[in-house]
Amino acid sequence: MAYTELTGDLLTVDLPAIGHGCNTAGSMAGGIARQVRDRWPQLYAEYAQRCATGRFALGSFHAVDVGDKLVYNLGTQARPGRNADLDAIESAVSAVLDDLTRRGIPALGLPRLGAGIGGLPWREVEASLRRMAMDSPVQLVVVTQPRRGNTHEDLQ
Repeated sequence: MAYTELTGDLLTVDLPAIGHGCNTAGSMAGGIARQVRDRWPQLYAEYAQRCATGRFALGSFHAVDVGDKLVYNLGTQARPGRNADLDAIESAVSAVLDDLTRRGIPALGLPRLGAGIGGLPWREVEASLRRMAMDSPVQLVVVTQPRRGNTHEDLQ
């Protein structure tokens, strides 16, 4: 369908579903994952339990209805740090787009998956997301936080 970008706060954007990258080790200690953990503690508890029991794999997702939207935890890296996996991002986002299509939900908001703490070049991730959006009836919206000057991530 469509790929669009906007500037704002992913957690409060007016979209029916949002997703964010997670490791499969059970830690939501940084970046947007930490914000998700702090805002929706029940979501974090379910995610941590899934990780502890081996039910949250690389390339998979975990969805939680938080009242006003669905929030998707995406298994984008095995452990915390600069090790996001583009294949895992593609698998997780593809599965989420299929899930949203089955649910009849028209749009998904994502951050710059894997390009911050995860360490991937944004251009590579963006190209992949654009390709997936073209093949899906779900609108894919990448939400970026307002820039606070040039950072290494901005230059990639």
